[in-house]
Amino acid sequence: MPSKEKIVVIAGPTGVGKSASTLPLAREFGGEIISADAVSVYRCLDIGAAKPGMEDRRLVPHHMIDVVDPDEDFDANIYAAQARAIAQSLHESDKRVFVDGGTGFYIKALLYGLFTEGRSDPELRDSLRREAAQLGSHALHDRLKDLDPPSAKRIHPNDAYRITRALEICILTGKPASAQQAAHGFEESPYDVLFFCLHREREILYQRTDQRVDQMLAMGLEQEVRGLLENGYGPELKSMQSIGYRHMCQYITGALNYEDAVTLMKRDTRRLAKRQMTWFKAYPEIRWMAPDETEAMRREISLFLE
Repeated sequence: MPSKEKIVVIAGPTGVGKSASTLPLAREFGGEIISADAVSVYRCLDIGAAKPGMEDRRLVPHHMIDVVDPDEDFDANIYAAQARAIAQSLHESDKRVFVDGGTGFYIKALLYGLFTEGRSDPELRDSLRREAAQLGSHALHDRLKDLDPPSAKRIHPNDAYRITRALEICILTGKPASAQQAAHGFEESPYDVLFFCLHREREILYQRTDQRVDQMLAMGLEQEVRGLLENGYGPELKSMQSIGYRHMCQYITGALNYEDAVTLMKRDTRRLAKRQMTWFKAYPEIRWMAPDETEAMRREISLFLE
C-alpha cells in the first residue's frame, strides 16, 4: 500500500499568532502554505481578513488567498477541491505542505472530505435569495428555525447566504442539513497529518483579539468597507457578513453608531475565538502548543518529515 502524502497543519483561534509560527517553519522546511481561512479567500477583503503581507508571501508562497470576488459563491466543498489540487501539485513538486488557519470546517474538508447528500438546485436557490431580498434574512431565519433548529441556532440571522443554503438542503432532501452533517462520518484522510493547534490563556487571547480589532480599525477597515459598498458589494453578501465587515456595514448604513459597532465587533471576535477552540478540541489527534514552543514544533516536524 503506497504511503500517504504528508501535511503539517498549524491551526488555532483568531488572534493566537498562527502566522508568526507557520511562516518561519514552512520556510525552514522548504514548504508552501495553504491558507484555511473563510474570509481570506475573498479578493478585496484584506484588512478584516488579516491576510499575510506581500513580503511574507514573497518569502513563502501562500495559496487559497484572493481566490474569488466578494459576490461569488464559495463554500467548504469548493475549498476542499481546490486545496487538495494544490496539495497534490506541491507534493509532485517535492514541496512540503503546511496548512495555516482557523476555519476548522475548511481544514476538516481538506483532510477528510465533506458530506455530499446536500444537492443543489440553482432555481430554488435564486428563489430563496429573492425572498430574502424582499422579506429580509430574518424572515428566512424564522423559517429555518422550524425546519432545522440546530442550523438556525448556529447561523446568524443576517447571514442570508448560509440561511438560504440550509433551507435549500432541507427542501431538496427532506432532511435538515444539521442532521446530514452529524450523520456523516467523514472519509479516511488521504494524508498523513501532523496537526498542531496553538493556544493561549483565555484572558490573554481576548486581550489580543481586542487589540486586533483596534489595529484593523487603525489600518482603515472602515474605508475598506466603504469602498466595497461603493463598488456594489452589498451587506447581504456572505463575504460581507464576516466579522468586522458586518459591523462596519451596520455603522455605515446607520444601523449602529460607531462605538456600538466596535463594541460588538470585539465581542463577536471573542465569541469566534471561543467557538474555534471548541471546534479544535474535538480532534483527538491534535498536539496542543503555546505559540512560543517553536522549537518543540520544529523537532516534531523534522521527525515527521523524515
